[in-house]
Amino acid sequence: MKIAIVGCGNMGMAFAKSFLQYDLVKKENLFLIEKSAERADVLREERAGVVVDVVSGHIAECDIVILSVKPQDFASVQAGLREFLEPQQVVLSIMAGIPIATIQEKLDHRLVIRAMPNTPAMIGMGITGFSAAKELSFAQLLKVDNLINATGRSVFLEDETMLDAVTALSGSGPAYFYYLVKAMVEAGKQMGFEESMATLLVKQTMLGSFHLINNADKSLDDLIKAVASKGGTTEAALSQFEAGNLSKTLQAGILAAEQRAKELSK
Repeated sequence: MKIAIVGCGNMGMAFAKSFLQYDLVKKENLFLIEKSAERADVLREERAGVVVDVVSGHIAECDIVILSVKPQDFASVQAGLREFLEPQQVVLSIMAGIPIATIQEKLDHRLVIRAMPNTPAMIGMGITGFSAAKELSFAQLLKVDNLINATGRSVFLEDETMLDAVTALSGSGPAYFYYLVKAMVEAGKQMGFEESMATLLVKQTMLGSFHLINNADKSLDDLIKAVASKGGTTEAALSQFEAGNLSKTLQAGILAAEQRAKELSK
C-alpha cells in the first residue's frame, strides 16, 4: 500500500507514525507533503517517510491520499490534487468542517471519506468518527477503517451531519477534560498543595476513575453514589456543582461547539 499525507502537522503525523508502528505501510511508500521548509527539515531528520514540499505526480501512485491541512489551506492544495488524483484513489479528509460534497466538487473526485479524529490519536488512544461518499465500496471502507484504528478506535456514521456532533463531543472533548483537570488542580493549590502534588493527585484520580468506568458493571449514577455518602464531603461538592448548574453549563458548551461546527460546515 502507498499513502500520501498532505499536511504534516500533529494530526497528520499521528496518523503517519501509527501506520508505521503497525507496519501498515513502509517508509518508502509513505509520502509526506509539507510546504513549510522548516517542518519538512524536521520530518527528514526523523526519517518518517518520503518528504516532499509540493503536490506532484507521486500522488498518482498512492492508494490513499490523506488531507490533513488546515481547512483554510485547502484552497492552496486543491488545484494540484485535482490535477494528479486518479479516479480509483481514496481521499481521506481529516480537515475540520469541510463536507464531503465540497471536497468532491473542488477535487472533481468521487471517492471521499471525511473523518474527525481527536488529539489522543497522537498516542494511539484516539476516537475517530467518519462518514463516506456513497461511491465507496465496502472493501475500500474497510481498508480506511483499518488505518484509522491504528490511531485508536473508530465509529462509522452513515449520516455525515452527525460529524458535527462528533466534533463537539470527542473532537473538542479533550479540551473539556483538561479544563476540568486544571480546575481541580487549582482547587488543590488553594488548599495548600504544591502544583506538582495537586497535579499528581488529580491525574491519578482521573486515570483510576476511567478504568472503573470501563471495568465496573455499574452506571455512572451508581458510581457517583458509591463515592457520595449522605451528608459527606462528596455530597457537599456535588451540591455546589448543582447550585452552579455545572452539568447544564457543560452540556450547553458542548451544544455550542456543535452549532459552531455546523456553521463552519456551510
